Amino acid sequence: MRSDRDSRPIVIGFLGGYVRHDDAVHTTVQVAKSLRAAYPNAVHVQTFENRRMSDAHELILSLLGAKSASALTEEQKRSAQIILYGHSWGACAVVSLARQLKTEGIPVVLTVQVDSVSKAGRDDQTIPDNVRYAANFYQDKGFIRGQPKIIAADASRTTILGNYFYDYSAHPIACPEYPWYTRFFMRSHIEIECDQKVWQRVENLIREQLPASLAVAPAAPASNATNASASNVQPAEATSSREQ
Repeated sequence: MRSDRDSRPIVIGFLGGYVRHDDAVHTTVQVAKSLRAAYPNAVHVQTFENRRMSDAHELILSLLGAKSASALTEEQKRSAQIILYGHSWGACAVVSLARQLKTEGIPVVLTVQVDSVSKAGRDDQTIPDNVRYAANFYQDKGFIRGQPKIIAADASRTTILGNYFYDYSAHPIACPEYPWYTRFFMRSHIEIECDQKVWQRVENLIREQLPASLAVAPAAPASNATNASASNVQPAEATSSREQ
């Protein structure tokens, strides 16, 4: 067992589709960059392609202080501060990784899914009970539509912060840096990925679970962040983690 445990909170972001982990056009990467700037050397922030879930898992174990989950002590597991977020297939990877960590007895502070699209044989709807808070952002137009509702496997252990619906029919979002074919065939799926209001809300949710004393830059205002147009968040589940 290793003794060089990294005690910093761990934030992992997963990209959708076949996007590279460092493609700065994509908002998953932009959020990671913003968090690194706000918490220099205080929070470990890393992004991965969705197909590299095993690499993200290995990194988490390494930062917790072991090469395998079986080598972790109960204290190391309890002290874990893990936050997972992602878009599309990356959002599905978020839930899959959280589920794997559950089997190893490792808790997750927060999962955030943006227009989650499940891969074959994977459940991106049911949030495992090792997750404390979970949030879901989605749209329902076009060929690729996000998961409309996440649920807790055990509501006594996991708080669903909200299933936040966005509609770009009346107020389209321009994504000029994206390839034309994605803008044409996956229009709404790409619009939610380009929507800075959505991703500012994602970043703010992450910041809410990080110690404020670690930040060197304040979070941006979250007002109206859950409204993309006239469509609002679904009211039955739109509670903030600060109100729990």
